[in-house]
Amino acid sequence: MEKQTIAVLGPGSWGTALSQVLNDNGHEVRIWGNIPEQINEINTYHTNKHYFKDVVLDENIIAYTDLAEALKDVDAILFVVPTKVTRLVAQQVAKTLDHKAIIMHASKGLEPDSHKRLSTILDEEIPEHLRSDIVVVSGPSHAEETIVRDLTLITAASKDLQTAQYAQELFSNHYFRLYTNTDVIGVETAGALKNIIAVGAGALHGLGFGDNAKAAIIARGLAEITRLGVALGANPLTYSGLSGVGDLIVTGTSIHSRNWRAGDALGRGESLANIEANMGMVIEGISTTRAAYELAQELGVYMPITQAIYQVIYHGTNIKDAIYDIMNNEFKAENEWS
Repeated sequence: MEKQTIAVLGPGSWGTALSQVLNDNGHEVRIWGNIPEQINEINTYHTNKHYFKDVVLDENIIAYTDLAEALKDVDAILFVVPTKVTRLVAQQVAKTLDHKAIIMHASKGLEPDSHKRLSTILDEEIPEHLRSDIVVVSGPSHAEETIVRDLTLITAASKDLQTAQYAQELFSNHYFRLYTNTDVIGVETAGALKNIIAVGAGALHGLGFGDNAKAAIIARGLAEITRLGVALGANPLTYSGLSGVGDLIVTGTSIHSRNWRAGDALGRGESLANIEANMGMVIEGISTTRAAYELAQELGVYMPITQAIYQVIYHGTNIKDAIYDIMNNEFKAENEWS
């Protein structure tokens, strides 16, 4: 692939890690953010210590606070901003971008009030004459591992296979490999909903439960993620791939996962307000829980784990009571869909 110019919107942990991958592949990388001190740190010291204390970035990675500068003549734009501001940033891009570009996103969540997937938001806010079909970059990936060039395999999904293949070629190298998929609904819902299950898995750990319980929540969590995704039009096979069970395993079992850590703290009795204040990073699983719960109610999809976590987070239900309720639900066959 010829050298591409890529604007990475969002200098968080994952945006920074993906910027390094793209730079390693010989592309021109421009990071855009709205915190001047952070942008200055990246440009002056080539660090982003809020997320990576011991990592030095390549000096060719340049950061901007001016969106117009960051977008000038770019071949592609990668959104890696929190779910709740995706629409706002997309609106800013639509007003600023003056040529057609490949639009990608690597965030995981659902818009809190509309319950919409992020590619839908980008479709709505960025006119067709300025973009390709949206590419979703998602899968089992801790930024802490990717930034040190540990092996990572994820998925590029787009309704248009050629656009997904563009992202595949753009990112892939000896330590970072992408597979293509045309099931955008499946890949996006898997990436968003696994954060809810990770909160639950962390809570079980915080409460002192063992591996049996953790395996159960991952398996049953995957079942209800699949039910909701299929109700939205996803291919059920997607959930057995990297963006499905792969991402659920890595997020639901690791201390690197901020959603798992948030759940662990909840299980140990910390308040949600205290957890969010101390984390210093967005916990997407919190807002996604409400969106997924409301969406499941709307569609009539059975999601007992999501419902339990929703009751704990938003209605103050005792976690042990929520677990008791799940364990005393009516008996069902394992493969029932309702």
